[in-house]
Amino acid sequence: MTLLALPGLIDAHVHLREPGGEHKEDIASGTAAALAGGITGVLDMPNNVPPVTDGQQLERKRRLFGERACCDYGLFLGAGEQALPRPEDAAEAVGLKLYLTPTFGPLRLESLGALLAIFKGWPAARPIAVHAEGMSMAIPILLAQLMGKRVHLCHVARADEIALVRAAKERGVAVTCEVAPHHLYLTREDARALGALAQMKPPLAGAEDVDALWRNLGVVDLVASDHAPHTLTEKQSAEPPPGVPGVETMLPLLVTSVHEGRLSADRLVGLLHEGPQRVYGVRAPEATVEIEVGGHLEIRAANLHTRCGWTPFEGRRVNARVRRVVLRGRTVFEDGHVLGRPGSGCQLRSA
Repeated sequence: MTLLALPGLIDAHVHLREPGGEHKEDIASGTAAALAGGITGVLDMPNNVPPVTDGQQLERKRRLFGERACCDYGLFLGAGEQALPRPEDAAEAVGLKLYLTPTFGPLRLESLGALLAIFKGWPAARPIAVHAEGMSMAIPILLAQLMGKRVHLCHVARADEIALVRAAKERGVAVTCEVAPHHLYLTREDARALGALAQMKPPLAGAEDVDALWRNLGVVDLVASDHAPHTLTEKQSAEPPPGVPGVETMLPLLVTSVHEGRLSADRLVGLLHEGPQRVYGVRAPEATVEIEVGGHLEIRAANLHTRCGWTPFEGRRVNARVRRVVLRGRTVFEDGHVLGRPGSGCQLRSA
């Protein structure tokens, strides 16, 4: 066994479901799962019930996190056809989240007029994070170039998408992107075995797409889990909602790739520590994450802290486990036990 020490790590894309979906996950259980996964800060998405689309709703959610979060946090503001963001609400948000393709929840932009109004009014210094797939990914890249705004493309999943991102970056467009672990480690073949548990947006792709993501990892600014839990009952229903849990399994998977020589430790730090800070302008918390590397372990839902109680990586072998997490001088996770208390997390500061 060897010990790998990492700095404070940020998962820049989670859905902790509170308010409105606490039966799937809540702030306390989701941030406890983050600590168990070696993650010391999370950025939470706005597609709650109701969606967080104005300053008042954002402040209400911030108070909930202040009372219940076990790790540090930042919050996104959302926008929809009838809920255009106000520039004055941008200061307290890590970024603005837009949905250009169908996904879970009511936030969806379909008209060009609304999209142009949002891009025009949103402060250029704050990033716009976009859920776009396939052809729709070209839209935010074009608007970033035309309107001088910073655009971040969430969960890039396919070879043609990462090729488009590379081309845009080579031409100097202010575009950044992320990849989710399930798109790095699972394929369409795995989806057949997982059934409804593999229902997600974007869907799992082919082995050639996974290979393209790994080959172009130098273009990727950060890896984020897109932790989107639903109950097993919901996933096994006639219309299973898209989304899988991932905040707790992301780091063991990536460190296993370091152990196997597929990824360097420095690049890992770049993707989970430096990248989120650079993209969203936040400071990673003062922390140390200790990982035991070596041995033969298996990911098991029974050992996870997420409320939903399942994982698409059930039974997958890894060579790493989170041993200890120290946040601001206090041990908040050690040997399977979350020691950080609800309310001990802090809002991530601007860099």
